[in-house]
Amino acid sequence: MNSSNRSARVAGTLYILASLVGAVRLIYIPESLVVSGNPAVTVDNIAAHEWLFRVGIVSSLIAGTLWIFVPLALYRLFKDVDQSTAILMVILGTLMQVPIFFINSATDVATLLFAKGTDAFAVFSKPERDTLAVLFLRVHHHLDLANAVFWGLWLVPFGLLVYRSRILPRFLGVWLMLGCLGYLAFSFTGFLLPAREDRVFNLSQPLTLGEVAAMLWLVIRGARDPQLLKGRTS
Repeated sequence: MNSSNRSARVAGTLYILASLVGAVRLIYIPESLVVSGNPAVTVDNIAAHEWLFRVGIVSSLIAGTLWIFVPLALYRLFKDVDQSTAILMVILGTLMQVPIFFINSATDVATLLFAKGTDAFAVFSKPERDTLAVLFLRVHHHLDLANAVFWGLWLVPFGLLVYRSRILPRFLGVWLMLGCLGYLAFSFTGFLLPAREDRVFNLSQPLTLGEVAAMLWLVIRGARDPQLLKGRTS
């Protein structure tokens, strides 16, 4: 197995692991506990399933930590293609995204404290606690929407590197760059036209699934040997 193939499989494995762990808080927790249009039931669900909600907090922290290493692993794979573009990929993929994962854990802690209503928070009435808990849930969601800008932007240098390198299929590079448009559309719609956010999210899925295709390709097929590609073009 050539070194590029090993680097590709390591990057793909980290990519899949970070995505699966992150999906616990991003997808599973909201679908399990949040009842749209009913703040009181949502807060009651969080209070009744405190352990599950705490698992969501921990999953965000673990995913954020793992995500530090995903762009770095991809940098190792693509640095010889264009180092400046690879560095930009790391900046947009790690330095701009990871801090928001950790900041957002604090909004979840605040949500849980108000949902439980223990200690000093008992001075608030139940409706007041429900309102404040839902407020922090919404702040959490809007921080995710803000972070979605970088979920998209880092795919541009990533996609360019894939396209130029030819160690992965070029269609994956194009698909990744199109994914940027999907994430940006989702983010901006959430802020400008929140009533249409879910619809735009669903419509953008074919674009953002390029990430899934790329991570699976990295793990299953690996990467072509750059030396063999040079031999074919020489």
